[in-house]
Amino acid sequence: MKIVSIAISKKKGTRKARVDQASLIQDHGLEGDAHAGPWHRQVSFLASESIEKAKKNGLDVTFGDFAENIATSGINWLKIPLGTLVHLGESAIVEITQIGKECHNKCAIYYMAGDCIMPREGIFGMVLKGGRIKRGDMIGIMCDLKEIVI
Repeated sequence: MKIVSIAISKKKGTRKARVDQASLIQDHGLEGDAHAGPWHRQVSFLASESIEKAKKNGLDVTFGDFAENIATSGINWLKIPLGTLVHLGESAIVEITQIGKECHNKCAIYYMAGDCIMPREGIFGMVLKGGRIKRGDMIGIMCDLKEIVI
């Protein structure tokens, strides 16, 4: 289980630009990202396997195109319960607060990519402990403050 992509954007509802590393800020989210702030969806996750599936279904997409902050490999996010703690890199910890989301209108991502999988497969969380993260960092899933592997 690892981070395969990190992406940020200055505006909501747009594709995100990939970066090699970033800072997760406690009670805020990814530094410089439009979705960061004092709410329950400070950071978003999407499985790289979901992005690959969208490609196989004919969409011309890559990391950041669904406005996900962190794309991962080896995690089935839909099986992770709310309240789970996710350990990223050396020190960052994110609590999972929402699975999927409601889209009230079709956003720019939907029109550019032809579909948006975030409402169905995106996972959102709040940063409990900040830290630097980078592509290739390992991810741990924590239950009752004990790290487990899924």
